[in-house]
Amino acid sequence: MTSAGTLKTSRSELDLDRPNIEDYLPTGSSIQQEPRGKLRLHDLLDLSPTLSEAAGAIVDDSFTRCFKSNPPEPWNWNVYLFPLWCCGVVFRYLILFPARVLVLTIGWIIFLSSFIPVHFLLKGQDKLRRNLERSLVEMMCSFFVASWTGVVKYHGPRPSRRPKQVFVANHTSMIDFIILEQMTAFAVIMQKHPGWVGLLQSTILESVGCIWFNRSEAKDREIVTRKLREHVQGADNNPLLIFPEGTCVNNHYTVMFKKGAFELGCTVCPVAIKYNKIFVDAFWNSRKQSFTKHLLQLMTSWAVVCDVWYLEPQNLKPGETPIEFAERVRDIISHRAGLKKVPWDGYLKYSRPSPKHRERKQQNFAESMLRRLEEK
Repeated sequence: MTSAGTLKTSRSELDLDRPNIEDYLPTGSSIQQEPRGKLRLHDLLDLSPTLSEAAGAIVDDSFTRCFKSNPPEPWNWNVYLFPLWCCGVVFRYLILFPARVLVLTIGWIIFLSSFIPVHFLLKGQDKLRRNLERSLVEMMCSFFVASWTGVVKYHGPRPSRRPKQVFVANHTSMIDFIILEQMTAFAVIMQKHPGWVGLLQSTILESVGCIWFNRSEAKDREIVTRKLREHVQGADNNPLLIFPEGTCVNNHYTVMFKKGAFELGCTVCPVAIKYNKIFVDAFWNSRKQSFTKHLLQLMTSWAVVCDVWYLEPQNLKPGETPIEFAERVRDIISHRAGLKKVPWDGYLKYSRPSPKHRERKQQNFAESMLRRLEEK
């Protein structure tokens, strides 16, 4: 494996993704040709770093790009490819999609007819019940992957149940969990969802030890932290899986990792997930698309192609803080999956800038304007 030293990213490397507004301003002869006395964009932006920063954010917003779907370039708009594309659409929607619905329906029938008796009739035999429930959940996830014609290649040793270890992975969609779960029954920490997904969370996925939280509830953080510490101590508990970005990112970038998974005092096992967009973009934008529509999009595509790497376990180094530990693991995952690191907190997608931050920006802008006026 590549050493941590080569993966360490400097501040200058993080700045590469930040916009440089100077690249978009006219230079050289184009400026000299403008008449004197005319206000130029360069002069306006020179008034304040705040204006330059705002213009740069408008021109090249690296934060928003982390959560945007990038549609593929159209390839079918010519005389000889368009008929082939139409044939493909007919095949995918009228033949492939119904066949996949049938596969998923058969999977649910087998799963429910087995899971319900096991869950309710084997309550006195906890160890046997847990093992059977693990196998059934893995089987159901395999049916889900088959319903997308999933082509998933796993690299590295299969995860095992051990105390004091936690698995962390980059996050693109809720199907990340399904793809990992078909190989090993993980207990995942996940945002509580409404609808049929929430029903599955509160019933079936509870059986494998999953932990749910609500971002809007501040008290949930303390409860979740306590449950995490209790879970990693159990030798018979399913391996714990955490997506430390806290939100879905479009598989081109990684945003900052939350430090919660890295201050549990246990071994951290990185997992890198990379999707090939040759047939479909697996990114789930939960603000624009329900998970049901997302699944329909996957089930009407040709296939979902994905690589999963189980990477070398990492431990906290002497003198290293949990935040530095999280960044080191993010380096490893980003390097393996070919993702670009950005210095953003993914939770900013769900919140507005704080009043203190706005006031500080306003104060800086006012001070720069006063200095300009005093100079004149």
